[in-house]
Amino acid sequence: MMYAEPPLREPDLPRTAKVRPTALRTGWTTGACATAAAKAALTALVSGEPQREVEIGLPAGRRVSFPVARCELTPGPPARAEAVVVKDAGDDPDVTHGAELTATVHWGAGPGLRLAGGPGVGTVTKPGLGLVVGGPAINDTPRQMISAAVAEVVDLTKVGVRVVISVPGGEIMARKTTNRRLGIVGGISILGTTGIVRPFSTASWRASVVQAVHVMAAQGERTVVLCTGGRTERAARALLPELPEVCFVEVGDFTGAAVTAAVADGLTGVVFVGMAGKLAKLAAGVLMTHYTRSKVDLSLLGSVTAEAGGGPELVAAVTEANTGRHAYELWDAAGLLTPAGDLLCRRVRAVLRRFAESEVAVDVAMVDFAGSRVVASSGRWAA
Repeated sequence: MMYAEPPLREPDLPRTAKVRPTALRTGWTTGACATAAAKAALTALVSGEPQREVEIGLPAGRRVSFPVARCELTPGPPARAEAVVVKDAGDDPDVTHGAELTATVHWGAGPGLRLAGGPGVGTVTKPGLGLVVGGPAINDTPRQMISAAVAEVVDLTKVGVRVVISVPGGEIMARKTTNRRLGIVGGISILGTTGIVRPFSTASWRASVVQAVHVMAAQGERTVVLCTGGRTERAARALLPELPEVCFVEVGDFTGAAVTAAVADGLTGVVFVGMAGKLAKLAAGVLMTHYTRSKVDLSLLGSVTAEAGGGPELVAAVTEANTGRHAYELWDAAGLLTPAGDLLCRRVRAVLRRFAESEVAVDVAMVDFAGSRVVASSGRWAA
């Protein structure tokens, strides 16, 4: 079957995002709040004193303090402590704003950290999320943050700690998310790659993306590197270490706005570095990729699979995949990750060139979900 170029679309922002004229506050992820609650509870268990404030480290190294809304000790046996940190999502339209991230902590039977999900935290029922099916929907970065925070209080090589994260009302909150479609049932996900919630879905964020492109152009730089988030930016900097920091722009959902600004500023090169899900949306011609305005076109990924040499069973599995990540994992397991990924990157390159009306050179790279290595590209980099 011949590949048909998709129509180019740049969906409008939600009305509530367009009308706000002022700058927007950042907030804290559920992962950061859960980490703060876990550290407060363990500190209380060790010291015997309820905590009113707690400090944790974010993945980038910044230290931040959180107020503890409630902290209680139960002498036992077994002794335990419970702490609550209320999520402040800033000005992001987030259904978990105000959620009470609760950590219940008690001593474990052997050395190490055992992390579990309690009421209001979803359970993973489908593959494709990078989490164990049957386990709690607590993503990798929050798990690492909680482990690091606990290790600031006790030596995990010598003592055991069990932490249960729960969110009162989380099951109701989850009804307003895409969790059930993704196979997360019974509550919300504990998320976050930086610990910080930035208002990606707002006009203010779009304006900041455009401004970042203008700033680099004003400094005489000719190539802009568009990254979707912190992990992809780290990967992009490793790919292009010769470029100064100003060239790397975290676009979030606003790839179209960034490319438009690059053309307007007379730039000669655009590099896009992303992961499978975002690339699939762009390959379908969608230039504003917020989840409320777009979803991954799995039939497109199915056609890429067939074009890359995948058999009918693999094509069917990819077309019915749970997420873009699930499709990526199916490609990887079948030994088709690089050829299928290369095709996807080339399709994204074609879309971006059409959107830019061929005014700039475009390169595209797909990185793994840790942002640690390039797995495919439009041709500039070998996987």
